[in-house]
Amino acid sequence: MDRKDRAAGRWEGSRCNCTALRKASRRISQLYDTALASGGLKATQRAILAQIGRSELTTVGKLAEALVMDPGALAHTLKPLERDGLVVIAVDPTDRRNRQISLTRRGRAKLVETDALWAKAQRGFEAALGRAESESLRETLRFLTSDTFVAAFENTLSRAGIIVNPTATATPLRSEFVGSTPKPSQLPVSARQVRKLGIKP
Repeated sequence: MDRKDRAAGRWEGSRCNCTALRKASRRISQLYDTALASGGLKATQRAILAQIGRSELTTVGKLAEALVMDPGALAHTLKPLERDGLVVIAVDPTDRRNRQISLTRRGRAKLVETDALWAKAQRGFEAALGRAESESLRETLRFLTSDTFVAAFENTLSRAGIIVNPTATATPLRSEFVGSTPKPSQLPVSARQVRKLGIKP
């Protein structure tokens, strides 16, 4: 294989937006994990604590929706935080099907303790990418997690001949199935078709 063919192969391998985003996410998570290591938290754990802190009292379903996480994966990540006394998970007195989550005093202290480490990671990111570029990237990523983007994505699939369930919301996995992990056969048609295309949520 000559240089031109190898270059073409690398280009083909980089065209998947989903793969590129996942690779970037894993790499940045590794860098932030390293920066936060002395504070005893991983980047994902700190993000969860910070979101709970902003929400005061929340439920597993609402927290999963805010973080765009699978509720099952979130529940797994919450276990060590609960074990270490950083969060409290209790039955919602108004709806016993839900679990309420709140930060403990120790959890708030852990957030404050890791603020400086997180700030150093942020400075490292912006020094490497550029401050303006970092802000532009965050703005783009906020759009990618918005209902507007999901609706436009599904609309494009519909125009391509993929049948979209007209009753499905723009964020079916984050609304209809919060609190449970749906089976593929339970997903709205649009989500099933996305999976058939090889695009994993």
